[in-house]
Parts: sequence; C-alpha cells; structure tokens
Amino acid sequence: MNLTPKFDRRTFLTASGVAIAGAAVGAMTPSPAARVRLALAGTGSRGSGTWGEDLMQHYADRVELVGLFDSNGLRARAAQRLIGTTAPVFADFETMVRQTRPDAVVVATVDATHARYIVGALELGVDVLSEKPMCTDEGQCQAIVDAAARTGRSVTVTLNARHSREAKKVKALLQEGAIGEVLSVDFHEYLDTSHGADYFRRWHRFRKNSGTLLCHKASHHFDLANWWLDSDPVDVSASGDLRVYGRNNPFRGTNCRTCPHRATCPFAWDVTADPRNVALYVECESEDGYLRDGCVFDERIDIYDTMSVSVRYANRAMLTYTAAAHMPFEGQSVSFNGTRGRLDYVDMSGGGHARKEIRLTPRFGTSHVITNLPPEREGGHGGADASLQDLLFRNEPASDPLHLRAGLRAGALSSLVGIAARHSIEQGSQPVKISDLVRFPS
Repeated sequence: MNLTPKFDRRTFLTASGVAIAGAAVGAMTPSPAARVRLALAGTGSRGSGTWGEDLMQHYADRVELVGLFDSNGLRARAAQRLIGTTAPVFADFETMVRQTRPDAVVVATVDATHARYIVGALELGVDVLSEKPMCTDEGQCQAIVDAAARTGRSVTVTLNARHSREAKKVKALLQEGAIGEVLSVDFHEYLDTSHGADYFRRWHRFRKNSGTLLCHKASHHFDLANWWLDSDPVDVSASGDLRVYGRNNPFRGTNCRTCPHRATCPFAWDVTADPRNVALYVECESEDGYLRDGCVFDERIDIYDTMSVSVRYANRAMLTYTAAAHMPFEGQSVSFNGTRGRLDYVDMSGGGHARKEIRLTPRFGTSHVITNLPPEREGGHGGADASLQDLLFRNEPASDPLHLRAGLRAGALSSLVGIAARHSIEQGSQPVKISDLVRFPS
C-alpha cells in the first residue's frame, strides 16, 4: 500500500454510478512536511482509540485526520470529542470521501459492513486500511478482490497480531530454519470469562454481523498460521457449537443494567464503570438501540463458543486449531513440529496458568528457552499496535524483512479460512476448498 499523497483530476465512478472528479489516487513523493490524510469509517472503541486518539497522540507529524463517519451520528460526535479533533463528522460515507479527499480510508465498522466501505473507497480512487476481518463471506471477498483489480488501489488489512514481539521472533526462527521444514502446527486459543464473554454481549454475537468468531477473532490466528507457514490454505474442515452462552442458561435478561439477575449472575458487567464506554455507547443508544452490555444468554445468539478447525496447506503442512471462549484463563499455545525439531510458543495468564515463553527443542539435542526477543513496546496489544502503526506511517517500504505487511491477499486468506470453517460446520464438517470460494487474479 502506498499512502503518499497525490491528487489526480481523472474521473472515477462510485458504486452508484456517480462521477467523482479529483479523487485521491496514485503515488507521488510528498514534501517533507506532507502528512497522510486519513478518513475514518467506524468510530467505536477500536476506531476512535487505535485509529483516532493513538494516531493523533503519537503520529500527528505523519497523519492528518480529515473526516469521521459512523452510522450512529451521536457516536461519531462523541468520538470527535474523545479524539480531540476538529475533523468534520459526516452522516454519509461517500460524501465524506468526496469532500475530504483522503489518501486512505480506515475501515473500522461492524465486520459485515467492511466490504461495503472498502469497495466504496476503492471505487472512489482511495487506498484502504481495514480492520480484520476484511470480510465475512466469500461474496464480499470476491467483490473486494475484483474492485482492487479494477481500480488499481491497494488494501492493507491491519492484522496486528503479527506485530507482537513473540510472533516476530517465531517468524524469524522459522525463516532461519530452526526446526527445518514445518510439518504441522497445533494452535490453541483460550478466551476467558471476561474477554471471551464480551463477544457475546456485543454485536459480534450475531453471525450476520461478525460471521462468527471464526471470522472475527480467529482471522488473527489464521493469518498468523498462514504467515508463519508462508503458504496458502487449500482446504478446511471444522466443527463448532454453542455450549456455554446463548440458550445454555436457565435465566436471562435484555442487558446487564436492567437485568433482575445482575446481583447473582457471574457474567454481570457494568458498562457505566468506564466513562469511555458511556460516551461511545450508553449515551448513543437513543439513535440505534445498540446495547453494549447485552445479555450473554440471549437466546438469539447464533455464533459458536467452542470450535475446532483443520487446515491443509499448499506446502503440505497441516494446522489443527481450537478455540474456546469460556475458559478460566486467557492465552494461546502454539506448537510447530518440523523435520529437525519442535518450536513451542505459550502465552497464558490467569487461573494459575501464568506462563510466557518460546522454547526450541531440536530433534536430537537439548530443549532451551529463547531469550533474545525484540524489545518490548508500549501501546495496545502489548505494543503490537504501535509496531503496526510504525510500519504504516514511519518506516520505508523496503524495511520489512519479516513480511509484516498484510495486503489484500493475506487479508482475504485470513478471512476465507474462517468462512470455509463456518461452511464446513454447516455442511456436517465436510471439507471446503478455498479455491471454490474466491477467484484471485492470475
């Protein structure tokens, strides 16, 4: 993706067929004082925080926020105040892009709407930075792939999990051939009764919004596997069920604030304890009725909280992935089995499971813990957000030896594994081929 500013007087057609002149296009080296002009679509917690406040606090010399859009106008104005920006608020996405002429649009809306805004921005001649997942079904994915090919604009998916210092070290070790050719990967994701449960309070709990956690949350993990293995997924088989949340409880309410069981429910959560949540959600409910503290036992919940996925790769490696969103502890355990040994990465916290290490065990030799990790970073997700933002806004394009940049294809494949897994579950765990879902340009 090229985020250097330039404006061209050629004409572009929007999705509705309206001719737009002077959209942001091309790649011209700006003057040293030039900043990347960003417009933000989606001003919830992630959008207004990572792509709003964080950028304005740490990258104001490199980034200019030129417009804010959210389907909830109250939230967009609340975000404007929280960010501390004078960038105007827009009620219509296309109008924002046309009037602000950004170099790129950040898409941080509800997952199922990502494709709408990605394609819309591309057709207006603007590059895109999209939160994961890039899309929630194969039709959306194909639309994005086709729009990028048609317009020549770029899509970067902000897969920040690649940017943790442990993920980088694992990538470097695998690149160096520390365990030879990787034959299989065992990846286990554990979400606790705070983090995991929160997905079942929010909009994520309905598959029409998130595509299930196999798309929303697991796209991080599938991208890590794709990136670590440096190979494309070929086919996917999966099983999944809703075993703890949703209908699996004798009592329920509408939301925690009004629930008669809040004094005894172990999942009760006070949305008003955080002033930021109050500003972005509680005080914005009147516009769209969205309740940030929805009941985790809502009988309408139709995503999975217990999942198992098997993926076969083009290089013959195999991935076994499991996820549970109701654990007494939080973290992940990833093991790589290679022709010359094994590499284990464990990061656990809570419930007496605190442990964080990378261990290399040669097939014939002594197991040892890897200690020469990159330095720790401050910032969200253990410094991963800052590393990602540095790559996007401070580093030269060539300074990416670990291939941290996640473009359209990487974003598509990380989503497609989850999409294929969902289809497999719906088809009785039958294998689903990635090539049957989307056609990439040759």
